[in-house]
Amino acid sequence: MQPDEALSLLKRGSAQIISEAELRQKLALGRPLRVKLGVDPTSPDLHLGHALILRKLRQFQDLGHEAVLIIGDFTSMIGDPSGRSATRPQLNREQILANAKTYREQAFKVLDPARTRIVSNGEWFEPMKFEQVIRLNSFVTLQQMLQREDFRDRIDRQQPIHAHEIQYPIMQGWDSVMVQADVELGGTDQLFNILVGRDLQKQEGQAQQVVFVLPILEGLDGSQKMSKSLGNYVGLNESASEIFGKLMSISDALMARYYPLLLGRPLDPAAHPLEAKKQLASEIVTTYHSRETAQRTLEEWNARFSEKRLSEADLPTFHGQVGDLVTIVTAAYFMAFEILKSRGDVRRLIEQGSIQLDGEKLRDPKAAIQLRPGQVLRLDKTRAVRIG
Repeated sequence: MQPDEALSLLKRGSAQIISEAELRQKLALGRPLRVKLGVDPTSPDLHLGHALILRKLRQFQDLGHEAVLIIGDFTSMIGDPSGRSATRPQLNREQILANAKTYREQAFKVLDPARTRIVSNGEWFEPMKFEQVIRLNSFVTLQQMLQREDFRDRIDRQQPIHAHEIQYPIMQGWDSVMVQADVELGGTDQLFNILVGRDLQKQEGQAQQVVFVLPILEGLDGSQKMSKSLGNYVGLNESASEIFGKLMSISDALMARYYPLLLGRPLDPAAHPLEAKKQLASEIVTTYHSRETAQRTLEEWNARFSEKRLSEADLPTFHGQVGDLVTIVTAAYFMAFEILKSRGDVRRLIEQGSIQLDGEKLRDPKAAIQLRPGQVLRLDKTRAVRIG
């Protein structure tokens, strides 16, 4: 593919490239580019937010370039302050190494192993002497670090910024020097850190990497960044039914956002929202499981949540049979799905007509009901139980 064609393809879905002219020049070099992505194993799971960037990295691979995946086993002990309103809790070495193992496995759900080089930044940070740390710190100013929006916000709110957090952008930047990155990928919240990498490469006499940032993927709540710690994520290692169910629970507005980011195409405005959501969920399950699994999951979902066939579906059994409606529904969520719902949340579901018993909507939170074995209690759009 010619440089202009490759550039046109690669920049689809990007939020910002610094700069397109530099990227075109690198694409015209006639050699595979080293395209860097750093991930910190702060939890055991990669999720769709990570996959958004991994898919762009795979696109570079499909054009013949090399993916350099840096597992931040050392930077994880600091924790990236990007987009954070408070200092991250620090993890111990054992937690990080266990998480790092799962990251390697999950990344290859998207990346081509033959064109991927995986390195851990502990390889160069662990043996680093303190005088080298001081030298690195001399390349940046405190004023530069405090220009970060998240740091400024914390200062304005009189919240602490710990000295170790200021080291993070420097360490991420040094990763770029060590692998001689031609391009670095990240979310828009990584822009500052990637720019530091450019500065450090220039300081070391290297060609500067292109900054290539992508939009942040909102979580299932539709408001905050997808995050394991916030519980609003879809994990790449989750079961097909869990992935499908989570995606079927999102709002129509968020679905329209997910289509271009996760599928690479806009939502058809003429599509029925429910069918479009099924299509989204099916394609994501196909990507991280298989086409056959996606088809089976769709059929099971249709059986479980079609009003005509719900009674025939394989549902979890719930044995609570007497009490007020809020108490029963709250208990059903916890006992059948291990989901802790507040009484206020359950009351709102009831009042909006989400709770159904054998297809009939129950709208009185204070109603005292007695359930019979064999009845089906529908809790929301994606969950139902059979009374035992």
